[in-house]
Amino acid sequence: MTSTRQNKVARLLQKELGQIFVQENQLFGSKMITVTVVRITPDLAIAKIYLSVFNPGDDSDPLSEIQEHAGKIKNELGKRIRHQLRIMPELHFYLDDSLDYADNIDRLLKN
Repeated sequence: MTSTRQNKVARLLQKELGQIFVQENQLFGSKMITVTVVRITPDLAIAKIYLSVFNPGDDSDPLSEIQEHAGKIKNELGKRIRHQLRIMPELHFYLDDSLDYADNIDRLLKN
C-alpha cells in the first residue's frame, strides 16, 4: 500500500518528467514520449517510470535511447525538484505495453 508521501512524489516526478520529455524532444527525434505511471519505493530511493512511446520511427529500441540520456534526464529533473526532495531517487525506465495489450485483447474479441 502506498503512502500519501509516495503518491505526492510520484505525481511530482510524473509531471516534471513529462515536461522534460516535451522540452528535450531533440534528443529523441520525432518520438513522442509520455510518462504513464511512476511508482516509487517506500524509502523514496527508487522510482520506476513507465513510458509510452508514439511514432517510434525506425527499428531502434526507444528504451535504449532513453537509457543513453538517463544522466542528462536525471540532472535536469534534479534541477527542477531540488527544493521539494532532499534525495534524488534512482530512475529506472520501463516501456508501458498496456496499450498494446488492450489492442490485442480488442482484436481477439472482434475475431
